[in-house]
Amino acid sequence: MRQKRYNKGVMKEYATIIVGGGASGLFCAASLPHGNDALLLERGERVGRKLSATGNGQGNVTNLHMSAGHYFSLRGDPEGVLPRALSRHGERDMLAFFGNLGGVFLPDARGRIYPAGRQASAVTDLLRFAAAKNGVRTEAESRVISLKREGQGFAVGVQTPAGTKTYRARRVVLCAGGKAAKNFGTDGSAYALAEGLGHSVTPLYPSLVQIRTERSPIRGLKGIRAEAVLSARTEGGRKIAKERGDVIFTDYGVSGDAAFRLSAFVTERREKIFLSLAFLPDLPEEKIAAALRRKREAFPELPAGELLGGIVNNALGRAIARRCDPDDSESAARALKNFTLAAEGTLGFDGAQVTKGGIPLAETDINLQSRFAPGLYFAGEILDVDGECGGYNLQWAYSSARTVADAIGRAEAEEKR
Repeated sequence: MRQKRYNKGVMKEYATIIVGGGASGLFCAASLPHGNDALLLERGERVGRKLSATGNGQGNVTNLHMSAGHYFSLRGDPEGVLPRALSRHGERDMLAFFGNLGGVFLPDARGRIYPAGRQASAVTDLLRFAAAKNGVRTEAESRVISLKREGQGFAVGVQTPAGTKTYRARRVVLCAGGKAAKNFGTDGSAYALAEGLGHSVTPLYPSLVQIRTERSPIRGLKGIRAEAVLSARTEGGRKIAKERGDVIFTDYGVSGDAAFRLSAFVTERREKIFLSLAFLPDLPEEKIAAALRRKREAFPELPAGELLGGIVNNALGRAIARRCDPDDSESAARALKNFTLAAEGTLGFDGAQVTKGGIPLAETDINLQSRFAPGLYFAGEILDVDGECGGYNLQWAYSSARTVADAIGRAEAEEKR
C-alpha cells in the first residue's frame, strides 16, 4: 500500500474509498475488481445495520415485478440513468449475484423476494464476506467529516474514537444514505460532503413512513389490519395518488404497505390532505348494500352498530357505522367504500424507511459519476431516487452500486494500459 507524508501525519492512499457501509456501500465493495485496494468507511459500530432490518427483518431484497415505473425522482432523470441501471443490473442479475455467493432466494405470492431463511442479517453476512474476499478493508466507527479535491484525487477526513485521520483516494463513492432512520446512522449529514464539491440537494421528504391522521374516528382500532384502496386528495377534491394494499390502524393514524407507498405524496404537500379508505376492494358497493339489506331483513332487531360485523372487522364496522345512517344499507355501503380521515402529516424521518429527494441525477453521468468532480461517484439513497415498498429500494442500491463498480473497473483497466 502506498503512503505519503502529509502535514504532521501519514496519509494512506487507496484506489477507492467507499463512504457508507449500508446496502449500496456493501454491494459496491463486493462488486469492485478484486484487489482494487479499496477502503470502506462506516460511521456505526458495524456495517449493514439498516440492511439487517429490511423487510421487517426478513430481508425483502427485490421484486419479480421490477421496472422503472416503481420509482420516483423529484428532479427527474433526463439521461435515463435509472432504467439503464435496472436494465444492466436488474432483479435477475441481483439474484445471480447472490446465487454465486451461495445464497438461496425465493419469491412470495406478491413477487417480493426474500432469502429462503427469511433473515435479513443473512443478506448482510453474504455481502460482508464477499467484500472481505474481494480484498476491501473495512473500518467501522469512522465518520467522514470532510471531502476535498486534492490533485487528481480526494482527501477524506475521518473522525474515529482515536481521533481524526486523513486518507487519500483516486476515487470516492458516496453511499452514505439519506436522512431516514437516523438510528441507523443516516442523518443526512453526508449531503454536505457532496455540496462541498459543487452539488445541489433537492428538498428532502420522509417516504415509506406511517401517516398521522385525525384520531377520534379511529379510536379503538389500533392493531386492526384490513385490505383497502387508500386514496389521497386535496381539500378541493383533487386526487393525488391511490394505492391498494394492507392498512394497519395505529393510535396516531395508519400504517401498512398501502400507507407507506402513499406517504411520500402526503408529506411533500403543503395543502390540507384527506385520505379515503375503500374497504373490500374486490366487492362493488351495490353488492355490499344488497348484503346489508339481506342482513337487516334477517335480523331486524340487530343493533345499528353491529350491521357491518362479519363483513369487516367488528370494531372497524362500528367505527364506520358511527359515520353513516346504519339503518340505511346504501349509506352504510358508501361509508365502507369512503372512510375519510384528515391527514396530519407523517411520523417524519425517524420513522421513515427511505428519503424522497437527494442529489439530482442530472448532476451525474450515466455511470453515476459526478459532473463536477470526476472520480466522485454516488450510489443508493443519497441520490434523488426512491422506490415503492416491496424490495425496490434495495434493488436500486444494488443496481446503482453495480453501475458504479463497473465504471470504476473500466477506468482502472484504462489506466493500466
